[in-house]
Amino acid sequence: MVRGVRAVVGVAVALPFLLGAAAGDGASGRPVLRFEDPDVVESSGLALVDGLLVTTNDSGDSGRVFAVDPTTGQTVGVTAWSPAPEDVEALAPAGDGDVWVADTGDNRAVRDSVEVLRVPVGRGDVDAAPERYELVYPDGARDAEALLAHPVTGQLFVVTKGIFAGEVYAAPLRLRADRPNRLVQVADAPGIVTDAAFLPGGGALVLRTYTNAHVVAYPSWEPLGWWELPAQDQGEGIAVAGDDLWLSTEGARSQVLAVDLPPAASAADLAGPAWSVWRWLATARGLPL
Repeated sequence: MVRGVRAVVGVAVALPFLLGAAAGDGASGRPVLRFEDPDVVESSGLALVDGLLVTTNDSGDSGRVFAVDPTTGQTVGVTAWSPAPEDVEALAPAGDGDVWVADTGDNRAVRDSVEVLRVPVGRGDVDAAPERYELVYPDGARDAEALLAHPVTGQLFVVTKGIFAGEVYAAPLRLRADRPNRLVQVADAPGIVTDAAFLPGGGALVLRTYTNAHVVAYPSWEPLGWWELPAQDQGEGIAVAGDDLWLSTEGARSQVLAVDLPPAASAADLAGPAWSVWRWLATARGLPL
């Protein structure tokens, strides 16, 4: 019965969205910045942390993330670590000036396990020794380019990059550094997902591919609709910035573009149970909503 109610609510929220499939900016986008750092050549993940835009290069780079001033496009801090990762593909906000780094790429599907790291970011260069957590799929190796961190609970979700369809795997709510953390499949995903991000309330999320964005309700994982993204050479990054989505692509001195979130996406987010919890906590602590 609960699932049926969720489905009805999902259809009601999504209907105007689905009828206007090109909600948002469709095939256009507004320039936000251009990465000026010559070392940022394959932006493959985005996260906004304390007013800075954090990005990372795709596979083949050393262990490092770049903190970029969004008003100038200049790198203002680099956090580095060793040993070098195998294939970093995504970032997600981790709170308290940190980001989650997803070393989850596996094009040949040969890795017995993958890894996420909690890395400090900010202005200035830092050599870090980040916390590392091993993740193991329940059904064999997968290639994944998207990592989600729920804004209220902090739980991590890995989204795989299948050609025709992918899967969403949930990590344990509390990760253990002293042993492998087993993932559990919780939902299906569209094919060729290259990045993902929760909306601020935690009641909805956006999955991006090279060409489209898909809005999904949480925790039902019901798809609510999709729209076309601006053309990018190899779009592999997404971050939520207020009522906008910021999109990055691989390539030297590449641009970050902004597109509007469809109203239905924000409506779904505000209807989510996580937003109600956050609103209650914020009110109890006297925080602005």
